[in-house]
Amino acid sequence: MELPYREYWTLISQWGPLLRTFATTIRIDTVNSSLEYPVPDIVQHPLGQAARRGPLRAGERVQITDPKGRLHTVMLVPGGRFQSSRGALDHDDIIGQPEAVTLFDGKLQFQVVRPLQTDYVMSMPRGAAIVYPKDAAQIVAFGDIFPGARVLEAGVGSGSLSMSLLQAVGTTGSLHSIERREDFAKIAQGNVDLWFGGRHPAWKVSVGDFNDVALSLQPESVDRVVLDMLTPWECLEAAEHALVPGGVLTIYVTTVTQLSRLHEDVTATRRFTRPQVWESSIRSWHLDGLAVRPDHRMVAHTGFLFTTRKVARKSLPQERGHRPAPSAEGLEGQWNQEEGWSENKELNPTVSPKKLRRSIRDVATKSRTWLSHDEAPDSRSQEEVVE
Repeated sequence: MELPYREYWTLISQWGPLLRTFATTIRIDTVNSSLEYPVPDIVQHPLGQAARRGPLRAGERVQITDPKGRLHTVMLVPGGRFQSSRGALDHDDIIGQPEAVTLFDGKLQFQVVRPLQTDYVMSMPRGAAIVYPKDAAQIVAFGDIFPGARVLEAGVGSGSLSMSLLQAVGTTGSLHSIERREDFAKIAQGNVDLWFGGRHPAWKVSVGDFNDVALSLQPESVDRVVLDMLTPWECLEAAEHALVPGGVLTIYVTTVTQLSRLHEDVTATRRFTRPQVWESSIRSWHLDGLAVRPDHRMVAHTGFLFTTRKVARKSLPQERGHRPAPSAEGLEGQWNQEEGWSENKELNPTVSPKKLRRSIRDVATKSRTWLSHDEAPDSRSQEEVVE
């Protein structure tokens, strides 16, 4: 039976030989439900990019840049062939070459490199919308996610932010990720495990409610809390319970209405410092001789980043040096007085069941093939083109 996206989700890097012995099924820690999913054992060998050194190998995913600058992601398969409108390369001519090699097809040049994490995140299967690399990088930096940190994450989604957090805390820290939906947890685990080459020793995943998990922890036992959810203001008490004094609470929201309510509710708790809020945009530039100008396309608004710190117990946040204008105060209970407003209607994006089934199937198929190696991969090459 032909498996969908088989070549695209076959082996990545040298994980295949490492994972042949890891064909075990573990049970995810759950709060409200049980979920079994085939994932590798916790690994002790180098993780992620650290395991992808040396010559390019069969089973690795590589990124080929054609003369026009278009990026093609392909899986190296013995006997396979890369074909594009700009030319073609045999996989056997790539296997064994050093990374960043430039190859000729007789007429044109092609450059071959291993994909970066940003490339992987943008092309992996998704259930929920991802936190884009530009935002994940700022969460790590401005949220002060350091090696050895104890981090609590809510809203795993498709796992893109979890990858960045795990790389930041390293093997000496810990990341406890909480996701309400089992289907999203499946997709996230598959994506993260495939990137690191096994189950990261610092990672624990729970399916359940953030408030239940956080309030069950020892008080002041977590260094950092990261929330990516629709209604983060409902989790402020639990986050305050888990955070150490001075611990950083980082929240990612996408709409102005979420941001406004979040600020009001955080201020009302009187348990956090004055928050900092910002958004970021990335605009790449076109460089071609004297033709130097901004690119026509850019990554503009994706979301708002909101950071604040927990104040010490029996202490109050610093008072503001000035009062806001009366017109900026708003009305008491303004959110309750809004007519026709619904969190589910306004904030909850619709993800079609068909898309979820496809994403789960893709990750599960990749994991099974990756772990078992019962049958050799096809000689055909599945490519993905990124403009």
